[in-house]
Amino acid sequence: MSAELIAVLAVIVVAMVFDYTNGFHDAANAIATSVSTRALTPRVALLMAAIGNFIGTHFGARVATTVGSGLVTLPHQLDALGVVLAGVLGAVCWNLITWYFGLPSSSSHALIGGLVGAALVAGDQVKWHGILNKVILPMLLSPLAGLVFGFLAMLALMWAFRRGRPGRLNRGFRWAQTVSAAAMSIGHGLQDAAKTIGVIVLALYVGGFQDSVTHIPQWTYWTSATVLALGTYAGGWRIIRTLGRKIIDLGPPEGFAAEAVASTLLFIFGIGLGAPISTTHTITSAIMGVGATKKLSAVRWGVAGNIIGAWLLTFPGAGGIAALIFLAIRPLFS
Repeated sequence: MSAELIAVLAVIVVAMVFDYTNGFHDAANAIATSVSTRALTPRVALLMAAIGNFIGTHFGARVATTVGSGLVTLPHQLDALGVVLAGVLGAVCWNLITWYFGLPSSSSHALIGGLVGAALVAGDQVKWHGILNKVILPMLLSPLAGLVFGFLAMLALMWAFRRGRPGRLNRGFRWAQTVSAAAMSIGHGLQDAAKTIGVIVLALYVGGFQDSVTHIPQWTYWTSATVLALGTYAGGWRIIRTLGRKIIDLGPPEGFAAEAVASTLLFIFGIGLGAPISTTHTITSAIMGVGATKKLSAVRWGVAGNIIGAWLLTFPGAGGIAALIFLAIRPLFS
């Protein structure tokens, strides 16, 4: 067995670990609002999210291509596989740190930050233009859009049902949340599983096991989808509590509005633009936008501030960890 094959297999295994941690770390993105409003029981919500993740993975080709070919340029050599491995390990470490503290940080930006951090230390080329257009700008625009459209969507619902009876409306929106939560979980799959696929494709390419960095083997869809679904079903209760209860007290109408807005943005950015945005950023900002329609004080801005701090630290934090890991494992890839 060649050194390149061993290294590629190691990357695939670690990528699956990242995929699994992504599932339990970001499960809250799809189900926190539905659980907190009691539209769905936790286990039913997790099962539905896992199925949605599995389905959504198969729509993530454009996002996978962006991660695999649009962020860094790596040579066909063993050292480059060390970069990929360190990048994914950095993202896994960051996921575990933020999960432990219950902070809904972005697994997407942890992975991208990890790849960039390891590539910089290795002296490889980072495609800063692609980082700006496909990562930084969407990272800024998607939360802003979630905040604004969450606010507007909730205002529209409040006006449309202003004469409705609260008890009946809550029952109706609990049913509607089944649909919006399913859409959210599909959007999570097409965004987050696709990033793992992109890493595997990049490893296969730099390892010399395929000629194109844009060709996606069919088995990568099934493997990544299955592992993400298993991780999602394992659940991430610390983050679910943060998103579902600590930012704002959600009712079924608020939960539906937040999920509908966030899932729509995931589809637009993922399928339409091929931009790997954060499901965490999108749903959290939508929840805050929805909550602001009650009154600004209804949103617990202190908790929101901690979350935003985790967002800002994710890219450099994961990148720094990945850089240190690459320096430690570099002798194994020389």
